[in-house]
Amino acid sequence: MAVGRFQVVGNCCCTTASERMRGYAYFLLFLVVVVGTTICWLVFSYDAVSLKQVPPHVVLNDRLQSKQVKLMEPVRTDVLTVTPWLAPIVWEGTFDPQVIDTAFISQHLTIATTVFAVGKYIRFLRDFLESAEKHFMVGLDVHYYVFTDLPGDVPDNVTLGVGRLLSIVKVQKFDRWQEISLRRMEHIQTAIKDQIHREAHYIFCMDVDMRFHGRVGPEALGRLVAAIHPWFYTYTRNQYPYERRTVSKAYIPLDQGDFYYQANIFGGMLEDIQRLTKTCREHLEVDKSKGVEAVWQEESHLNWYLLRNKPTKLLSPEYVWDDAKEQAAKEIKLVRFSSVIKDKEEVRDNL
Repeated sequence: MAVGRFQVVGNCCCTTASERMRGYAYFLLFLVVVVGTTICWLVFSYDAVSLKQVPPHVVLNDRLQSKQVKLMEPVRTDVLTVTPWLAPIVWEGTFDPQVIDTAFISQHLTIATTVFAVGKYIRFLRDFLESAEKHFMVGLDVHYYVFTDLPGDVPDNVTLGVGRLLSIVKVQKFDRWQEISLRRMEHIQTAIKDQIHREAHYIFCMDVDMRFHGRVGPEALGRLVAAIHPWFYTYTRNQYPYERRTVSKAYIPLDQGDFYYQANIFGGMLEDIQRLTKTCREHLEVDKSKGVEAVWQEESHLNWYLLRNKPTKLLSPEYVWDDAKEQAAKEIKLVRFSSVIKDKEEVRDNL
């Protein structure tokens, strides 16, 4: 029986060792899965780790005196002020500047602002910057990123306010202005990934041949912000200049569409604009591989994206007017930002 007892003990010892080996193997497998998952997350989701965080809510000073809001007295009855998906449309009279400034300026936010001044378009940069310093995000920190092929021609005597910076990003000049337009999404995506994600909370992407005339402040901030085109806001969607060819990734059928958005200004939180520019870039590359160019280049792809990823805030045509329109319509109480009149044949090399 002693032998039997010894054998039993021996079997128990062997069983225990076997279980320990299996447990060790399971632990190693678990460790490999955890490490692998962590590496993949860090590689493909860097923005979730490194993007500057925007405060989740705002707190107003209880001593702030503002005009009482009356539910039965809407401030604008002549225009649409909210979309069917409950996104606000910003018009003059729909917000209290004092309340907005108090809510946002105390958060110490930095707004990245990209602008492309390539080729002859460099001539518009000074007016853009000088007018922006008077009217754009006054009271907030702003970091301008000027994309240009002519760094030496960037004006160095524009006075920037406290907390306002300017960085130059060297880019290649192309023979076709359409190619510059097409590459814009790629450059913005790369800049967010390589630099801007460490330096800003929000980003606005703008055209350089624009001028500020009035306030464009934190009332324009949101997760995903788009501006309604000043030439098409009274049209029906089947009249919008969307890309109508099915061969293009920017294709939108005649019976679809909310608004027609202009690419002169769009913006939002970095994560959202990173996703937008990445998608548009990929679609532009697919089109290019098939020898297709959307009717309005990146603006066509922008409209496709915003149809499927609804903006959380819309800027009325006040924020993207066109000086070529002889007279502002009665619903336009204030022109804030507009395209300047220019000889397109002269500034666009291949026209």
